[in-house]
Amino acid sequence: MSSPLTTDSPATPAKTSSPARNAPRLRGPRRHTPGKPRRSLLLTVLTSLVVLYTVVPLIWLAINATKTQAGLADSNGLWFSSDFALWDNIRDTFTYDDGVFTRWLLNTLLYVVLGAGGATFLAILGGYALAKFDFPGKRGIFAVVIGAVAVPGTALAVPTFLMFSKMGLTDTPWAVIIPSLVSPFGLYLMWVFASEAIPTELLEAARIDGAGEARTFFTVALPLLAPGIVTVLLFTTVATWNNYFLPLIMLKDSDWYPLTLGLSVWNSQAETIGGDVIFNLVITGSLLTILPLIAAFLLLQKYWQSGLAAGSVKE
Repeated sequence: MSSPLTTDSPATPAKTSSPARNAPRLRGPRRHTPGKPRRSLLLTVLTSLVVLYTVVPLIWLAINATKTQAGLADSNGLWFSSDFALWDNIRDTFTYDDGVFTRWLLNTLLYVVLGAGGATFLAILGGYALAKFDFPGKRGIFAVVIGAVAVPGTALAVPTFLMFSKMGLTDTPWAVIIPSLVSPFGLYLMWVFASEAIPTELLEAARIDGAGEARTFFTVALPLLAPGIVTVLLFTTVATWNNYFLPLIMLKDSDWYPLTLGLSVWNSQAETIGGDVIFNLVITGSLLTILPLIAAFLLLQKYWQSGLAAGSVKE
């Protein structure tokens, strides 16, 4: 007996991906938009110009510090002369006019230690308090600090002079030191850094263990603030070391001049009748003036770089 004919439906073929889908796609050459190479070239040119603008004056200063007064006029500014007089220039810089350059150097160090050091200390205390304590008027203080950062120091020089003249402090070192104690940018930077670098839980744990506010600050918070402290100290040191306009309007006695103002006086002697033409000493003194700042930045590079980075990005 014949079995009924059954028609088996063909088995559903397994899903096979098309060869075109499995085959690796051959990517053609990446298309560059016309603007990218041009933009990249423009950035390279701009960066090169900035580097030249920064480095060429330093190279010129280092080369011309090796020349005599006559060599400055007879040779190319960006190449050495036949006479190498660097050591003679350094000796003459420190001995000219009874060694007044040494006096100006000590004055500058005094202004930096008391002014920049005091500004850093006040920025640490103020930044820590603003970052970790809540009190009435905190937003108002923030607005004042931001506004003070935006105001250039030269805009406040004349009012500061009038105020100090009424107090009888002009032509004294205090006229330079006291204004240097205020650093709005240092306070703001320390505020931002303390907000990110010091966990609030760590401070609360120290307080639970019985530590007072002073001990908590010096033993817990201060070590964490080290990179920010170095950064603020470097910025305030550079600002005080290079300060020119404030000493110019505050000081008349050359015995209290900083290096910036003293070298300017030496440079202007060539324009006075009977004045000494000592451009070689001015250039050598300028080189000696910037060397401590360059050394400080190189030695403390890892600290101030981390200090600038911390607080800019929240983890």
